[in-house]
Amino acid sequence: MQTAANAFQNYLGNVGTEVHPESENDPSGAKMKALAWFGKEDVRIVDAPVPAITEPDDVIVKVTASTICGSDLHLYHGEILAMQKGDILGHEFMGVVDKVGPNINNLSPGQRVVASFQIACGECEFCQKKLSSMCDRTNNSSLQQFMYGTRDAGFYGYSHMTGGFAGGQAEYVRVPRGNVNLLPIPDHVPDEQALYLSDILPTSYHAVVDTGVEKGDTVAIWGLGPIGLYTAKWAQIKGASRVIAIDRVPFRLQFAQEKLGIETINFEEHKDIPKRIRELVGEKGVDVAIDCGSFHEPKTLAHKVQKFLMLETDVPETLNEMLLSVRKMGRCGIIAAYAGFANGVNVGALMEKGVRLIGNGQAPVHLYWKEILEEFILSGAFDPTFVLTHRVPLEDMPALYKAFDERVPGLEKVIVDTKFSKEFGKRGKGCPPLSRVGDWKTGTAKPQGVN
Repeated sequence: MQTAANAFQNYLGNVGTEVHPESENDPSGAKMKALAWFGKEDVRIVDAPVPAITEPDDVIVKVTASTICGSDLHLYHGEILAMQKGDILGHEFMGVVDKVGPNINNLSPGQRVVASFQIACGECEFCQKKLSSMCDRTNNSSLQQFMYGTRDAGFYGYSHMTGGFAGGQAEYVRVPRGNVNLLPIPDHVPDEQALYLSDILPTSYHAVVDTGVEKGDTVAIWGLGPIGLYTAKWAQIKGASRVIAIDRVPFRLQFAQEKLGIETINFEEHKDIPKRIRELVGEKGVDVAIDCGSFHEPKTLAHKVQKFLMLETDVPETLNEMLLSVRKMGRCGIIAAYAGFANGVNVGALMEKGVRLIGNGQAPVHLYWKEILEEFILSGAFDPTFVLTHRVPLEDMPALYKAFDERVPGLEKVIVDTKFSKEFGKRGKGCPPLSRVGDWKTGTAKPQGVN
């Protein structure tokens, strides 16, 4: 699939962009540790060239904290098109400014910053509205243009369908248009409070805001990974009267109950989710349903067969459950990262019930990250560390991908150290102690205590 996708994109040719993914190498010849993709379920720590300032608006960042995202598992399984061997992964990272290009006048070496997972030009129609994920000028993928009719912004470490930019599960990252794609972090804010401004904080906030959660709403959320947990928290902050979350992993269900006090449904025990939701809330159904799950794990035999035969790339089961679970004129939001085509969507329910189906899209980080930092994190209204269970070194990333994919009990969200974390990073009281994946007990990753 990857070979065909890359060949087709080469045939189409790259779309012209203002920002380019190719990086020059540091003239010293220095190397760095980075996590690279080599095939399905094959990721490795490699020695890669340290990137250099390549375009005048570039910033080179020394990474002090990175992480793994649930959407990285789509890459791990080879389900996102146009992956190439040796691609450096990771789209959530922060660090300190190492070098700046000649056009950068708002940042200086040594400054602590967090990067948005998307690369925006800062000038196009969408960027002027802070809709950074929709930037027209940074993603050269003709394949995405062909499939979707248009293109997202370029993303770090997320295949050549999003521009082919090297990612942040590395010791250094070249950040194009660093003047707009890096947010300065106050010195008193620890890394574990700031890191998730790169993606999951704005993404979960966007899911709630864009889907229109209002005071008094009953909200159902599919998926209790970090984004699902954050989405539930934001729904509570926005005044939801009731939040019900659906998952099958016992640890995640218990974690959500303990941390957020929400109701949960284990879909291994309740096969008919719409029926179970109506047993809980009444025949009207919920006001809002939000998909924070995954497209790559079909539940039913029919979709397992179709996906195996490549008759569909994605599965519609969660979408159909949401359409049946919401009230008439209810709202369904999709923040889960779908990639292609799904068969058997219940279009009849969508139309006849007057459901507002909202593709939330990739969250525009620039629209929200200052608001989240200033109004919620600095004020103490939202503590991002409630999802953080572990801290590991960069060298453990291959083992961490496997553990994350297997949903090892006790593992929710991690912070990843690099060789720069001790000198330049800032770990606070909400950060777990450093541990090694190989030292975790077989089949369990007991949540670590904080320092």
